Order: sequence, then C-alpha cells, then structure tokens
Amino acid sequence: MQRKCKFAPVREYENVEIVAKPILKMGNPKLRGLAKEVKIPVPDEIRDLVEVMKLSMDAAGGVGLAAPQIGVDQRVVIFEVPSARIAEEDGLEDAGVPQTVLINPVITPLTKDMAIGWEGCLSVPGLRGLVPRYTRINYRGYSLDGELIDRDVEGFHARVVQHEVDHLDGILYPERMTDMTQLVYQSEMLEYMESLA
Repeated sequence: MQRKCKFAPVREYENVEIVAKPILKMGNPKLRGLAKEVKIPVPDEIRDLVEVMKLSMDAAGGVGLAAPQIGVDQRVVIFEVPSARIAEEDGLEDAGVPQTVLINPVITPLTKDMAIGWEGCLSVPGLRGLVPRYTRINYRGYSLDGELIDRDVEGFHARVVQHEVDHLDGILYPERMTDMTQLVYQSEMLEYMESLA
C-alpha cells in the first residue's frame, strides 16, 4: 500500500510520491522561528522530509538546506562539502564531506578563534556576504537511522554546519555580518574584489 507524503507528492520513493518544494526567501516569517526537535527513533514523515529536502536542494543548485527553508519547522539539515571547495577554501586535498543528514544538531565551539569568509544562501539569492564564524567546532546530532553523529571539524566544513544550523534558530547569515558594506550581489563580486586589491 502506498503512503501519502505529507510534504508534497510527485517522485516515487519507497512507495511514497515526493516532489521538490520552493525555497523560502528572506522576509518569509517561516524562516524566523525556532524549529522543533525531532523524536528519536526518526518517524517516517522525517524520512519523507529529507527526500523532499534533497530534491529541493538539488533543484535549487545548493549544497546545504535546512527544513525551515522549505517551510517545515523541524530541526533537520542536510549538507555536503565538495572536496574541490575544501581545497579552495582550506587548501586541503581529498577532504570532501559526503551528503550528511543531521537531526537535532547541537554545535559547541572548540575555540574562540573566528574567521571571516564569504557565504551565500538559497534563501538570500544573488547575494554574498563576509561572515565571521568559529574556526573549529564540535557538532552532534542524529542520522536518519537514529545513530549519534559526533564530529570535531574545522575550516569550511565548520562554516557550512554553522550556517545550516543557524536556520533552525531563525537566523540568516546577514544577521551574523559585522560590516554590511561587505554584503554584495554575486554579479558584482569581481568588481568588489578588484576594488579591494
């Protein structure tokens, strides 16, 4: 018997029809709330949610997404960090992070050191900003199978996780910025970077 996905049907996934949802944009009140904790063991509806999130993230061309970005107030994020991006940001080879589902994540800074880096967001399309983030963190949360994920990470990996978990607390990256003159349209970044040289 086919289950009905509560989040929106179209693609077949384990007898459930799934479809991508649009990404909510800055200003939508659903991006401002505190997301609710997920019960462990993970219920089927959260598995459905993760499939919708994956399709939605792929359709939008992103590498990370939090459930509130598609209007669902659950503490669920997905992210991946391509090895090419870690090589570019941190100078490390073969250090990519495969697609990870993180449920009820908790972040603990492992240092007071912060670094400023460029961030973009599917909910703030077309813009990039320089955002300070902790350089080393521990994050804990659960996989879809209810297994504990406990990692100490640094650099770009740490930045990505902090960015996605912020969404669960109703925070978008411009709120973390310390200098709003460093919020620029992506289409203008080349000229912006040349003006700094």
